[in-house]
Formats: sequence, structure tokens, C-alpha cells
Amino acid sequence: MSQTYHYQTINRAITFIRSTLIQQPKLEQIAGSVGMSPYHFQRVFTEWVGMSPKRYQEYLTLGFSKELLQKRHTLLDVTLNMGLSGTSRLHDLFIKWEAMTPGEYALNGAGVEINWGFFDSPFGQMLAMATKRGLCGIGFVGESSKTVIFDDFKSRWPNAVYIENKVILKSLIETLVIGKGTINIHLIGAPFQIKVWEALMNIPTGFVTTYSDIAKAIDNKAAVRAVGTAVGKNPISWLIPCHRVLRKNGELGGYHWGIDLKTALLARESAQFEGDDLSLI
Repeated sequence: MSQTYHYQTINRAITFIRSTLIQQPKLEQIAGSVGMSPYHFQRVFTEWVGMSPKRYQEYLTLGFSKELLQKRHTLLDVTLNMGLSGTSRLHDLFIKWEAMTPGEYALNGAGVEINWGFFDSPFGQMLAMATKRGLCGIGFVGESSKTVIFDDFKSRWPNAVYIENKVILKSLIETLVIGKGTINIHLIGAPFQIKVWEALMNIPTGFVTTYSDIAKAIDNKAAVRAVGTAVGKNPISWLIPCHRVLRKNGELGGYHWGIDLKTALLARESAQFEGDDLSLI
């Protein structure tokens, strides 16, 4: 079976698991919802999601985010002092980034060519965009439509020239999905937003932080609300991990592409961080 088929199948399975948490369906029921045998489904699900279906259910239960905050809440300055920034034992992905200048940003993307295309990912279909300097946008379709997602990004840089070209983006997306190699990213945003996004990139995989901690990390403790807005405007989801930011009380908070996706991202990283042996259970 093709990779595209597996992406689509597992995306449907994840939706089924999230929508039936109260019932806690067995492996056979989940596999049946996507027309697969339990054994084959377990193998494919574990390959793409990074944990078994049962483990995934456990991470989606009520209280997961609060437990995660208690266990792996880390102040960003502590993270930096520990030498964890930009590193992870979960993958070998190295990010090189540069930002658009304030003057360039003020032009709303004028003179910038942005190549774009839709791709399959472990979290369903996603829109990817890149300038000649690097990846500048990742958004997930989810329950929305491709048109809505594309218009969302186009409204951010209305004066840019948009060119549909999956070929140029293919290697970048393969590197992202595999999690090994180097990815160049191009941050297109206001100076304050870029400071927040840079702080987000300092949160190691498997850890979480809070909006107030981000505000402290950029030396602006009073800007918690503004930080929340900037986090929500992060154009490169998944790669710039805004999903690792929780509210101070342990609640998940908002997520531009939906709370279900935020939970899925955190669940996958959390299970991998704890050394899930990916065995059949």
C-alpha cells in the first residue's frame, strides 16, 4: 500500500479514537473503523503515529495536559542553561532560520515569491509554503477545506506572488516527516512575533512551557496576552512548536489548527520521549 493511503487511513483512525474516548473502543473496533485487520492496523498505526493505538488512547484521556505540565514544564532559561535548546534525542532534525527584515515585512510580502503545495503528513493533509530562503508556512487542513487554509496564509502576506510547485517543496517535506537532516526556514512576521517564534524553537521535544514563561524568555513579563496572539500566528506549525505551549493552569489553551491536532502532537511527542518501545500491546 502507498504512503498516501496509510496517511489517510491513520488520520481517519485518529479521528475515530478521539471521538470515542468515552467508550474506549478495543483495538478490533478501531481497526474495523478503517477496514483493516487488528494486526496490520497496529503495525501501520505504530509506524506513523509513533505509539500503539492503546497508548494513544491513554494520552488522550482527561487530565493529560495537566499531567504533562507537571512532569515536563520547563522554564526556557533553564532549558538553555541545560544545553537542551535546539537538540532532541528523538530526531536529528536541524533547523537553520533567518527572518524577514522589518522593512520587508511592512511591504506585506511584496516582491516575494512563495511556492506552495498540499502534502500528506502523519497528521493529515497539510499546506506547505516556501520562499527561496526556506520553509515559511505549514498549516493543517483538518476539518476545514484546502481553500480556507490557503486563503488563511495568503491573507498574511497579501502582496506576495504565489506559485503552486510541489516539486520544489518535496525534499523539504520529506526531511520534516522523516525528522532527519537540515531544514531552512524563513520567518515572515513582525519583530515581536519573530522573538516569540524564536523562543518557541528553544523548547525541546518532549517538554512543554506556558505563555507566561515565553513572555519571561523574551524579557517582557507583562506581554502574556500579546505572546498568546503571536503564538497563535505562528506560520510554521509543527516545526516551530507552538503546540508545546499550555496555559498556566494546565489547560491546553487554543491552537490555530484545532485542539485535536494539538493533543495529537503532544501525545506523540510525549510517548516517544518516554521511550515507548512500540511493542504490540
